[in-house]
Amino acid sequence: NAEGRLQAFHGVAKPLGDTRPGWKVLRVLGNLLGLPGFDFETVEDVRAEALGDAGSLAARLDNDSSAAPAFAPAPQGLQRMAAVPVYATDMLVRRAPALQATADARTPTAALPPALFAQVGARVKVTQGTACAVLDARADASLAEGTVRIDAGHAATLALGAMFGTVTVEKA
Repeated sequence: NAEGRLQAFHGVAKPLGDTRPGWKVLRVLGNLLGLPGFDFETVEDVRAEALGDAGSLAARLDNDSSAAPAFAPAPQGLQRMAAVPVYATDMLVRRAPALQATADARTPTAALPPALFAQVGARVKVTQGTACAVLDARADASLAEGTVRIDAGHAATLALGAMFGTVTVEKA
């Protein structure tokens, strides 16, 4: 746990039907495939293999929060961040005409920090890698400088690819 103490528990209800714990299913699959390391008989055997010497567990954990974390250098250029709108998440909601007619399903806009919005205006061309999309833009004071929010999961932004990465934004 967060204190570095080992905690274990036992099941409190009998599994339904032919249900088996995940480790038992993996053990059988490993044995059927002839893979080594799948010969555990009890959950205690699995725990002992995973944790090693439980007496030295606390010493192997590093809960020292005084050490400064190592961060990667900040990426160069504008960084895209994206979410997937609620009515673009799966095939059922994407194909429901009534849901697609709501404001939550509208075409994504490029949300820009106010300074960038002032430079490029309300219609922009966004390029990510070799792909581009032309979108309406809006100012969003909650965004950090160097960040652009362009939602994914919509036909208008599909070509851009990854939900995160370096993009360029120019006046369309």
